[in-house]
Amino acid sequence: MSTASAYLGDEVVMEPQALQQLLEILGSQGYQVVGPTLRQGSLVYAPLSSIADLPRGWGDAQEGGVFRLRKLKDPVLFGYGVGQQSWKQFLFPPRHRVWQARREGNGFQVPPPVEDAVKFAFIGVHACDLEAMAVQDKVFLEGPFIDPLYRARREQAFILAVNCGHPCGTGFCVSMGSGPQATKGYDLALTEILQGPRHYLVMAAGTERGLQLIQQVPHQKAQPEEREAATRLTAQTGRQIRRTLDITDLKALLYRNYENPRWDQVAARCLNCGNCTLVCPTCFCHTLEDTTDLTGIQAERWRRWDVCYTVDFTYLHGGSIRNTPRSRYRQWLTHKLATWIDQFGVSGCVGCGRCITWCPVAIDITEEVRAIRESELTTPPAAKE
Repeated sequence: MSTASAYLGDEVVMEPQALQQLLEILGSQGYQVVGPTLRQGSLVYAPLSSIADLPRGWGDAQEGGVFRLRKLKDPVLFGYGVGQQSWKQFLFPPRHRVWQARREGNGFQVPPPVEDAVKFAFIGVHACDLEAMAVQDKVFLEGPFIDPLYRARREQAFILAVNCGHPCGTGFCVSMGSGPQATKGYDLALTEILQGPRHYLVMAAGTERGLQLIQQVPHQKAQPEEREAATRLTAQTGRQIRRTLDITDLKALLYRNYENPRWDQVAARCLNCGNCTLVCPTCFCHTLEDTTDLTGIQAERWRRWDVCYTVDFTYLHGGSIRNTPRSRYRQWLTHKLATWIDQFGVSGCVGCGRCITWCPVAIDITEEVRAIRESELTTPPAAKE
């Protein structure tokens, strides 16, 4: 395949093997290349050394409380939906030292923090996860307080997005306007096409650095039928997504229903395990822990992920503010879909469906909202306190 001129936003076609060259170029530019791979029967995001590490020929089956890998007939590289991990773990690490001090003589020396600004290249980012990154940008970059570690990693990250050709069993990205096609927030976006014996990638650059990368590998301008095949595939995927969430007046709906009896019903099922928050690509609850070594010489403060489902999370002197499963589940759902909008101007949910798949008792956020909405048809909502 000959190399042709490409321009920002133009769609080009390349062979799957060209992706190997892209990974090698990114590695040579100092990026730590990370993408989907299979490990001990699970789909995880981990370092990639070659496209052989990608889950070629593997897909997934997801329902409430169920995730299974399944072997596909076709040797596609990106035939899966989202797994339990999200890219949040790389931009907002689960555990991070934010401060340290060392005793010297009669005082302490506090060295300036060293930000571990790893230069990541994310391979295979779905549209819903692109939207999740944009949501976390609101939290960590656009408020009065900037997270320096997040900013350093986010600004350097190279993102190769993948338009979904296979619908997630629990996803509802169409309802949230976050998929299945990537429309923004990427350096490169690809659609994988398998037509009979022909296997190719339709690629488009979203930034100048993405365009520069395309120029370094063999490609050719996409023909109308190739562009149409890519458009048709993502459109078909969107039609196959069955779960929906009616977001009409959703914030006001939840504010009107703080005392809805549905909260008691879901609380009777909820295990308060926090899985939904840990797998969520936008949740950012965390706690701070101070430690001192046995000699009393070294002291450190660490930030680590936490979940709003624990009693201790809202503990103040004398007790917890939210001491029942009902209050904790209500807090999570109303924050995600309502108060998040007041805080950051955007919903905290991107419709990825992870919270449904990885809930041990299959609580479905779309069902809970639907039940509350339907309850208003028969019972007037309780007045907000």
